[in-house]
Amino acid sequence: MSLRIAICGIHIESSTFSPHLSGTSDFDVTRGQALLDRYDWLGSPWAAEVEWVPLVHARALPGGAVEPAAYDAWRAEIVRGLSEGTFDGVLLDIHGAMSVVGRQDAEGDLITAIRSVIGPEPLVSAAMDLHGNVSPTLFDGCDLLTCYRTAPHVDVWETRERAARNLIDALRRAQEPPHEAQAAEGPRETPVAEGPHKRPAAVRPHKALVHVPILLPGEMTSTRVEPARGLYARIPDIEARPGVIDAAIWIGFAWADEPRCTGAVVATGTDADATERAARELAQAFWDARDDFAFVAPTGAMDECLDAALKEGSARPYFISDSGDNPGAGGADDVTYALERMLARPEIADGSVRAVYASLFDPEAVARIGHLPIGSPVSVRAGGRVDSRPPGPLPLEGTLEALADDPDGGRVASVRIGGLSVLLTSRRMQYRLLESYRRLGVDVAGADIVTVKIGYLEPELFEAAAGWMLALTPGGVDQDLHRLPYRNLNRPIFPLDRDAALGLR
Repeated sequence: MSLRIAICGIHIESSTFSPHLSGTSDFDVTRGQALLDRYDWLGSPWAAEVEWVPLVHARALPGGAVEPAAYDAWRAEIVRGLSEGTFDGVLLDIHGAMSVVGRQDAEGDLITAIRSVIGPEPLVSAAMDLHGNVSPTLFDGCDLLTCYRTAPHVDVWETRERAARNLIDALRRAQEPPHEAQAAEGPRETPVAEGPHKRPAAVRPHKALVHVPILLPGEMTSTRVEPARGLYARIPDIEARPGVIDAAIWIGFAWADEPRCTGAVVATGTDADATERAARELAQAFWDARDDFAFVAPTGAMDECLDAALKEGSARPYFISDSGDNPGAGGADDVTYALERMLARPEIADGSVRAVYASLFDPEAVARIGHLPIGSPVSVRAGGRVDSRPPGPLPLEGTLEALADDPDGGRVASVRIGGLSVLLTSRRMQYRLLESYRRLGVDVAGADIVTVKIGYLEPELFEAAAGWMLALTPGGVDQDLHRLPYRNLNRPIFPLDRDAALGLR
């Protein structure tokens, strides 16, 4: 029997502490063949004899909570597509940390809607970001869950492929002769679907979830360094054990105030005991390492980072992460605090130090200067229109240095003030690729200081940086979690509460 599998998902990471709202214009939406074309492994031999049915996939740069109308429309489209046929399985391509205004556990709501139309028999396999959250509702509604194993995330497509492989393998086991399926799955009765249009129900994998009461920013849990590197390195050996299909560790999402925001471990397998042992072992290892997590780079206030960068003999280019307003984690991308501190430095203002600030989201400012000839004098206020925390909009008095069209940032501009290039964008974006700088004529290798709205440096920037500090700046994704006004977390949770306990029995 050939298999029929639907593909769908809504993929965004949402900070509930950011005033930004994520609407339809923030998302890239794919359907039909364009959606299938995202997955180059669909033509692989292991995926043969599968009818892949594309429904809809919406993906956005991390931001604030999603507007309810946008979420409701995509959820309804997914439900409608699933109601128009019979499916053996669903590949759910999500992030796992989406928030919707006025609601909690958006992915739990999505899987509930999916189950309401496909029923209990088809298998659902979720591919997720390790900074997502695994609520009891999401766990109960999915049969297989896996997530990235690297941060920065260099295994995104590998994870989606693994989720699809695991799903197909589980469905194929259901097609084995009864004695073979029973041997693989254990002495359990396979449910039999009823009705003229129902397919045989699959033998469900065993699964185990352990919530680990730890909530940490991604910048303390990068897999480049210990203890996260060693923790995630344990997964392949555990996954190779008899009776285990997959093991996954979720760091969780620190910048949303919801009960589901916490660390988690999920294991799936063909043997109940092996699956449970795998989950408990990884959860214990995660918990035991809790005091060893530290920021992936030296940290300080913005002025302390600038002091280090300007110190005689400091390596060049010296990168500073404006981490509190990182759009890659949900920041509004227009907090002006770090830029103000740069402009206050005489060495930068008088041009003796070459610096770059990437970037400020301000379509109004870009529109005001975007028609001017290069080299024109510029006087414009920028930033602070979405997240107005001090100092708010800043006056920029300088020269229009460059204009370009960026696939992520829309129309973008560079304004030169003394030795500083201030990059302005029409859309929120993260300057994580060197090509994005080059579009505006900026070669980071020739800069003394590059301040970028990011947390840990993405691979290209990490390779380019000769020196680096993480500035603990204000914003919707403040790295100092103790400064965030949590109200809805399940407490106690480490490190906010030192009396938190794992609670394995």
